[in-house]
Amino acid sequence: MADVKTGRKRKVVIEAEAPIPVVPGQGELFGGVPAEAVTVTAAAPDPIEPVSAVSPPDLPSAGQDLLPVAVATPKKRRAASEGERKHLTLLEVDRLLAATKENLRTGLRDRCLILLMFRHGLRVTEACAMRVDQVDLESKILQVQRLKGGLSTTQPLRTEEIRLLKGWMAERERWLRQWRKKEGGTGAALDRQALFLSARGTALSRKTFWALLRGYGELAGLALPPHPHMLRHACGFALADQGADTRLIQDYLGHRNIQHTVRYTATNPVRFEKLWR
Repeated sequence: MADVKTGRKRKVVIEAEAPIPVVPGQGELFGGVPAEAVTVTAAAPDPIEPVSAVSPPDLPSAGQDLLPVAVATPKKRRAASEGERKHLTLLEVDRLLAATKENLRTGLRDRCLILLMFRHGLRVTEACAMRVDQVDLESKILQVQRLKGGLSTTQPLRTEEIRLLKGWMAERERWLRQWRKKEGGTGAALDRQALFLSARGTALSRKTFWALLRGYGELAGLALPPHPHMLRHACGFALADQGADTRLIQDYLGHRNIQHTVRYTATNPVRFEKLWR
């Protein structure tokens, strides 16, 4: 697998103490419930179906995050041309999720990560930097910490997301237990707070996820090579297709400038349905 340059390093500063607002109306996105319903912390979780045929037979060792297929990952992402599509369709996202089932070692983790990035419009750095305490499965909420000065919000988790998160959290604990046994019970080098762990016990890196996503794109037979930011754009276009207004999408994605959000709603055909009647 070729090395990938991820560009300039950014210093990620997360203020965990800062209050995270709930965006009015965001609970109705992706067919959910109104936002007022998800702010109740005493809500009982839905019954969770067991995740089958996804537990890896052995704990992955260092270097086993990558897929067992040869994927030519470019050293630098080529700038998209003016007319080239910069997002994934819903069908392509579904095919990526299905492709993760071919990876018995880290497929459950990757499937959970891809779904959260799509449903919540996460940047790859935001996703890889997620901590365990940002997830509240009992209240069915996710605290989304935005970078680039974006608006951080509390967003509802859907049933499918909760199912995958519960499955991954159980698998994550199994990884940690086996790592602690191998290290004599200390586990000093492990990152216990990182939500998505690598095969080395540290937070999953952007470079590793980039290579994984490209590999899943190959397995899924996608017409264009996917990169992580395509999942964020896919979220914006999917919300626009559902009829969400520009302001709501802006808050959901954490855009400070609404001009970054207009791209999703300006070209949506739903806007023109009432013309020529």
